[in-house]
Amino acid sequence: MPQAGGGWINGSAIGGGVGLVAACDIVLAVPEAKFAFTEVRLGIIPAVISPLVINKIGPSQAKALFLTGERIDVLRAREIGLVHEVHPAEALDAAVERVCGALLQGGPHAQAEAKRLVDVIAMREWEMEAALTAEWIARLRASTEGQEGLAAFLEKRKASWALG
Repeated sequence: MPQAGGGWINGSAIGGGVGLVAACDIVLAVPEAKFAFTEVRLGIIPAVISPLVINKIGPSQAKALFLTGERIDVLRAREIGLVHEVHPAEALDAAVERVCGALLQGGPHAQAEAKRLVDVIAMREWEMEAALTAEWIARLRASTEGQEGLAAFLEKRKASWALG
């Protein structure tokens, strides 16, 4: 089972970067932060990070963002549960220190068990999900569409299916 801590976002998190955000137990961000799951624009899917993201923001929000590749701002990210707190850049360090100070007041074993409790109650099957998502992304990356999307990205051009 993955062990996550907290994260502070002082910029953009795109693709797998949003998966790292979703893995964090507590997320603080600046007002300028942006988030996007852009994998479909490359002809692939956010398979590996999907269990974390779906658990964090729910299936409905995940579908909307996975399908469109749309960038969202920090307010929407907070609204859907991806971000917990928003602070100006000059106040971010103090907010992180406050959260860390609060975490240091709890018993480490009790905190680990509290995290485990949430995972068990949510019926997370990490090992099964990891194998399934790894197979899924490997299959799509090797597909014609995945190869075209990744090539287009690296060559800084639109993929063959992109309109407009």
